[in-house]
Amino acid sequence: MIDDEINTRRVLLVSRDASMLRLVELMATSGCWQLESTANAWQALERVQSGPGPDLLLLGLSSGDRDGPHILRWLLGVRPALPIIVLDHLEDGDRKQEAVRLGALAYMVMPDDARRLGALIQQHLFVMSKLHQTTLVSDDVELIAAGNFFIGISPMMRKLRAQAAMLAKANMPVLILGEAGSGKETAARLIHALSVRSGFRFAKVNCAALPGDLLEKELFGCGSDSTNKTTPIKSGKLESCANGTILLDEITEMPLGLQTVLMQVMENRTLIRRGASTPRSVDVRILAASTTNLEHAISRNKLREDLYERLSAYPICVPPLRERNQEILLLARHFMHQLARHYGMAPREFSAAAVKAMEAYSWPGNLRELESVVKRYLMLGDTESVLKMHSDSDEGNYLPIQDATQNLDRSIPPLVRSHVGKTGTDSLRSLVKSAKLETERSAIGAALEKTSWNRKAAAQLLKISYRTLLYKIEQYQLRAPDPLMFPGGNGLKGKGIGL
Repeated sequence: MIDDEINTRRVLLVSRDASMLRLVELMATSGCWQLESTANAWQALERVQSGPGPDLLLLGLSSGDRDGPHILRWLLGVRPALPIIVLDHLEDGDRKQEAVRLGALAYMVMPDDARRLGALIQQHLFVMSKLHQTTLVSDDVELIAAGNFFIGISPMMRKLRAQAAMLAKANMPVLILGEAGSGKETAARLIHALSVRSGFRFAKVNCAALPGDLLEKELFGCGSDSTNKTTPIKSGKLESCANGTILLDEITEMPLGLQTVLMQVMENRTLIRRGASTPRSVDVRILAASTTNLEHAISRNKLREDLYERLSAYPICVPPLRERNQEILLLARHFMHQLARHYGMAPREFSAAAVKAMEAYSWPGNLRELESVVKRYLMLGDTESVLKMHSDSDEGNYLPIQDATQNLDRSIPPLVRSHVGKTGTDSLRSLVKSAKLETERSAIGAALEKTSWNRKAAAQLLKISYRTLLYKIEQYQLRAPDPLMFPGGNGLKGKGIGL
């Protein structure tokens, strides 16, 4: 099976030298891997950027070639994890040192190192194939698309898989609910992959990431008709995903005006671009996702009730990682092999201490946070350092202590008290971390109150990103006050009210 995997590996040679091309072609014939070649650096950049790209790149330098370091820097800027072997005609100490400094996998002199080059290519492709095989050995790891997998061994995830299979057969909108980072996009991709639309495009649009005008262009496009030739034509995602599927993430952040347009598109299967007058036919399946309580969003005029009814005919909920504890190790190992393959490194085994810590943690950031921790473990390989980095991170995601003592001094703030162990004592360091949590929670609450729960304004006031604020609101379980507390409801309607 590994030999078959090597046969599918792609090596790209960038060189203007015909003799070097013939030499590498002979290696490819005997090594059974696929060779592509180009003499143009711009074509190489385009090849690296498009599709999955090559698994290994050979950069040939001619004598007197001064552009080699620049090309190497550009390629690694586009694909930092791309393994690149620099091939030179004559050994040049300065160029060798610069290539290694920029991140080249190796520097070789041709044809002197031809045998060594062939062995290195074969060894690198063999390691990549072994990693790929190891990643997919489990029946619980389901390949959805390139780089996207569905993993589920818990009863609730198996139920989610069955729901996705059922919904894939019906051409209807689906509402996907779940915490940030829990895997809502993966659930959407699974529905798409199991449906008859799987051969067509899947796209995701984050409604919280774009202001209204840009979101309108991104979704519905803009363009000219016969009466207005000055406006450039731009197809929106709804058109470009013809016959495919589109995921509208954070649907409650879509302005109400655009929600009305979206309803019309869903009902009539047509849209009119801004600046045009001719309706265009649209055949796309719409999936929507949200991390917020939609009933609250409706009551606060953040979501049209008729749009909610159209989307929620059959909602599904992606459970948070803390509710599927038995999957943590499988997910961590999968992330390990994926990341190791991406960075061209050997995967590490998790120590018993690391496994115990991961299974005891509540994972407020869900899969996204788990992947980040696995990446640190891959780079460091030291359990103590990883846990220390994780607990000291600025994100406020601290390793919890299960229960607080009941006889603890009530003057200690609640978030500090929740981090004290069963013995009634804890380290000063843990108390300081807990105090930091309490301070952060208070600062966020004050900013939200000052801006009448306008989350975008609060994020600007706190000088953090909007997505970070949404995550913090969910992490600290902050809730907006009753609208009656604000006389006349000023500042509430259409102001991005959070939960």
